[in-house]
Amino acid sequence: MNPYLTRRTFLGASAAILTLPRFAHAQGLTLTAEPVMAQILPAPDPKTAMLGLNGMTPGPELRAQQGGRLTVRFENRISAPSALHWHGIRIDNAMDGVPGLTQEAVADGTGFDYAFDLPDAGTYWYHSHNRSWEQVEQGLYGPLIVEERNPPQVDHDVTVLIDDWKLEQDGRLIGGFGNMHDFAHAGRMGNFARAIPSISQVSKGDRLRLRLINAATARVFPLVLRGIEGRILALDGMPLSEPRELGEMILAPAQRIDVIVDVTGPVIFDFPTGDEAYELGRITIEGDNTTPITAPITALPAARVAKPSDRPTELSLRMEGGAMGGGHAGDDIWAFNGISGLPDKPFAHFERGETARITLINDTAFPHGIHLHGHHFHEVLADGTPGDLRDTTLVNPGESRDILAVFDNPGKWLLHCHMLGHQASGMKTWVEVA
Repeated sequence: MNPYLTRRTFLGASAAILTLPRFAHAQGLTLTAEPVMAQILPAPDPKTAMLGLNGMTPGPELRAQQGGRLTVRFENRISAPSALHWHGIRIDNAMDGVPGLTQEAVADGTGFDYAFDLPDAGTYWYHSHNRSWEQVEQGLYGPLIVEERNPPQVDHDVTVLIDDWKLEQDGRLIGGFGNMHDFAHAGRMGNFARAIPSISQVSKGDRLRLRLINAATARVFPLVLRGIEGRILALDGMPLSEPRELGEMILAPAQRIDVIVDVTGPVIFDFPTGDEAYELGRITIEGDNTTPITAPITALPAARVAKPSDRPTELSLRMEGGAMGGGHAGDDIWAFNGISGLPDKPFAHFERGETARITLINDTAFPHGIHLHGHHFHEVLADGTPGDLRDTTLVNPGESRDILAVFDNPGKWLLHCHMLGHQASGMKTWVEVA
């Protein structure tokens, strides 16, 4: 059994159905960050004091069209500075939402106008990027869906946010967000977890598009779906060249997976363990679809991304530190290449359109989900060829992974571990694209 999650909490997660708020088409929208009360534990257990957007956590689901432009006014009312990062979008640098690199933090009682183009369809999300290890844990995040110009035919397009929380029995969120023990180990692990779908009920025979998003600040979620048959179509918003078989899926913090499936029974989101699976959430069944979609599940339209050069710049980025890890030259718990935190000079400077092959080396005792802002990259296959496109890659302890990126988006871009406590305590750097 998973050491962080008890049988009672998992059974509690399956005992109540919590659904995401209805989506808003994101033009001229205002998102107001503010304190909220949220029903995280199953009712009638007490609500939890959190932070949210527009009175709710997770924040409202935003939807926009590929090729369109998103405009959002962010108003901060949380009594602390904040900012919004639009995770996975190949965005204008000034709109990336990273205080200290692309903008100043938005002071309490003030606002900031975000406006940027949406070149890629896919499943993305938005979240605080100021003291993110604390503000994301408190609830400042939500889904962002960019719809294809010609989306695949489904009966329901369903977003599923997966998260965990560290709660007292009475529903209070446990504090200690800057806990050095958590920072030095796997991160802040919740004792309660659930999958939150945007709808609660479907019919047997319906075809669903499930957009799975790991919004946790540290937990890697293995996931098995039951009551469905289908295929994986996209990772981190980027379509696969061919649909892939379903099986146990792994979602590191910030990663996303799109699947298209046909419903054969209640749709159950299971967390597999060594003993038995624990139910994170479900979508119930009501009746039968008498006219089901029977067309084959085919690939989504390919993303328009630059092809990597066959003569890339070769670089390496070594993850160092943490509990049970070796020493390093940095001045915090974690480091990249012996440097903790954002250095004055970038890890690398690229001319626009330059390809880099970066070897990510995990020389620590814990997994790390490495996220690059403003770009996607290929995970390089064992034969050296470009593999899946992602914006966040999971690198396990003692493992190395090569990524291949075309740096064609000008600006200063953060490169960091999305185990957000690791980022807070040293595991971050930046690159500059001319």
